[in-house]
Amino acid sequence: MEALQLERKECFGMLNKVFPEGKEGLRQVPQECFQCPEHTECLKAALNTREGISFRMQLLNRTRPNGLVQRIKRWSERKALSRSLKEGKVEPNGR
Repeated sequence: MEALQLERKECFGMLNKVFPEGKEGLRQVPQECFQCPEHTECLKAALNTREGISFRMQLLNRTRPNGLVQRIKRWSERKALSRSLKEGKVEPNGR
């Protein structure tokens, strides 16, 4: 596992490199990232960084829940992300 981490590109897990914000303020994965065999793991790692968690919080804040179940789910997701930021621990699967 450590050998794989040593061979990773410099941009691995860097949110602004692998999921940059475009001209209209929307984020998108650059075309060159799709050629990389680790693009899925890289994007997950980027969303697990402090910046990635903040980005996910912003997405949750933008959406309006419909109904009680969605409100509770949104509240739970926001609480989990907030805890991750405060404690400095983030699970590897991006949740």
